[in-house]
Amino acid sequence: MLDPPPLDSTVTLLERLRAGDESAREILLQRYLPVLRAWARGRLPSSARGLADTDDLVQLSLLGALKHLDTFEYRHEGAFLAYLRRILLNALRGEIRRATRRRTENGLTDSAPDLQASVVDWVAGRETMERYERALGELGEDQRVAVMLRLEFDYTYAQIAEAMGRPSEGAARMYVTRAIAQLAQIMGDQLG
Repeated sequence: MLDPPPLDSTVTLLERLRAGDESAREILLQRYLPVLRAWARGRLPSSARGLADTDDLVQLSLLGALKHLDTFEYRHEGAFLAYLRRILLNALRGEIRRATRRRTENGLTDSAPDLQASVVDWVAGRETMERYERALGELGEDQRVAVMLRLEFDYTYAQIAEAMGRPSEGAARMYVTRAIAQLAQIMGDQLG
């Protein structure tokens, strides 16, 4: 597992970047590129890889996010990573849609299985991931960030406490546990 970026000065770097300090952009890129690369690994099916690969999408997403910081509202340190994840996920989905459209336009059908499907599709299945994403969207913002930091970015409870301003590791554990239970309840409700 990659160590998550130091979170204590992200807000300061974002403020410096908004004020025009380009060195802050470089520091943010160095901190978040490895984390986003690790998160994105295996999420783009081989059928969707063309001129752009996953690493390209990660870089373009991060650069785009840094250019459009006016759309980001800072709540706590973990919110910035959740913001980057949302942008990257949208870029991945867009690339998958473009690849599907290209295959359809070239006369290829989607009925043929993708023998090299992404790890996420293979392990969890597309339907489960769609339910997960819908349920995640129904959580409150802080709950959504807590779940993503724990399940998707593999943060420890101590790191989550720091990133979300929780008073202790135990408080973060309790908050994440409750958020995951609510997520599971929503996902279960979607089945019935």
